Amino acid sequence: MAALIWGWKQVSLRMGMAAGLMCAWAGPAGAQTALAAPNQGDVAWMLISTVLVLAMLLPGLALFYGGLVRAKNLVSTLSQIFVVTAIGMVIWLLIGYSLAFTDGGAANRWIGGLSKAFLQNVTPLSVVETFTRGVSIPELVFVAFQMTFACITAALVLGGVAERVRFGAVVIFAILWPLLVYYPIAHMVWWWGGPSMAADPAQAKALTASAGLIWNFGALDFAGGTVVHINSGVAALVGALILGPRTRYRREPMPPHNLALTLLGAGLLWVGWIGFNAGSNLEANAGAALALLNTLVAPAGGALSWMLLEWLTKGKPSLLGLASGAVAGLVAVTPAAGYAGPVGALLLGLAAGPICMLACSFLKNALGYDDSLDVFGIHGVGGVVGALGTAVAVAPALGGTGVYDYAAGGFSYAGMGPQLWAQAQAVLVTITWSAIGSGIVWGIARALTGGRVSREIEAEGVDYAEHGEAAYHS
Repeated sequence: MAALIWGWKQVSLRMGMAAGLMCAWAGPAGAQTALAAPNQGDVAWMLISTVLVLAMLLPGLALFYGGLVRAKNLVSTLSQIFVVTAIGMVIWLLIGYSLAFTDGGAANRWIGGLSKAFLQNVTPLSVVETFTRGVSIPELVFVAFQMTFACITAALVLGGVAERVRFGAVVIFAILWPLLVYYPIAHMVWWWGGPSMAADPAQAKALTASAGLIWNFGALDFAGGTVVHINSGVAALVGALILGPRTRYRREPMPPHNLALTLLGAGLLWVGWIGFNAGSNLEANAGAALALLNTLVAPAGGALSWMLLEWLTKGKPSLLGLASGAVAGLVAVTPAAGYAGPVGALLLGLAAGPICMLACSFLKNALGYDDSLDVFGIHGVGGVVGALGTAVAVAPALGGTGVYDYAAGGFSYAGMGPQLWAQAQAVLVTITWSAIGSGIVWGIARALTGGRVSREIEAEGVDYAEHGEAAYHS
């Protein structure tokens, strides 16, 4: 009863993210749907959330990665994240939004169409439906919010190839990777007809026929466990394998040059992640409050469990371990942020810390790949932990919300087995699509630019050779 009083009706059927939201008067199946005028409180929250996600990227991720690389590569790292952000915003405006969040046509469950390319028909008056039937927000704010997701996902990948990738290769990656990988996966996971369409039994067949492939599995991804984290982690690993390891990797120490920058970046990531997760609720209500609380407790659990394992195995708890564990907890709770109860979110963070630590140390050493800043170990592995863990955390018996069924007008839960199978299918499709698409993109980038700088430049440092600048002057 308390959950109903809280107003959990905004939790979507099968999905928890702002996927495939139905525009007023024109859903993907052509259904005529009149939506209420946007609530100013919801609009204000979404504007703030968009700014918070941008702060995760610039300066948050830039400082986090910048502190982890060696001093001679700081300018290069910052420049790469900046250019990926700028290119990502332009391409999203021109074609990305349309490919991710429009109907791609009959029997197409992989990618959207071009009906909103160049944001045609997107005006200050157009609105999209939230997770509450008939409630809307301006489409422009949804475009901007999702734009920041597309940009930060591509930027995350760069940590896997840091300190040796050419700037030209990064530019090619920034153009091609979203087209071949990010937009299709976003469409597959988040595109559906919206709550008004889902509530109409007569539209059930059209709803499933037009929705994305992974959405139809029944997989839950509130804010991007598959779309953002598994996707970027796999792409980073593929890039690291194609470009090869840094010169003298595993033969000489390559420690972070400035942990103060890394901690500052981690703090900005944590703060911005509140917009990332709680903003994905699309409304300023108790659903956003739950996602916010979960975004506080999960990284706390991740930081503590990583620290404890590191303390036990290495004898000393490190600042880098605390920061890395917090990010691992944030990654793990992302797909479950609007579904898990706070205790479930804490357990996800506690599980993600040691699992990701083992992936960043033992797994990485055993396989010998050079994922420079552990994007795969934290985002890829942490994303899998979160995606699969969502099947458990969503269970009402364990404090989860369950899944709202719009047609039935209430909450339901198919059971842990069926939900875990749906989550596993989502994970497998995301890994496969990202691995193949990222391999093509990094292969093209290497063919056109050489992919990585010369050994001489790498030894000297990428900053001055590629950008004519240095971060520090004696």
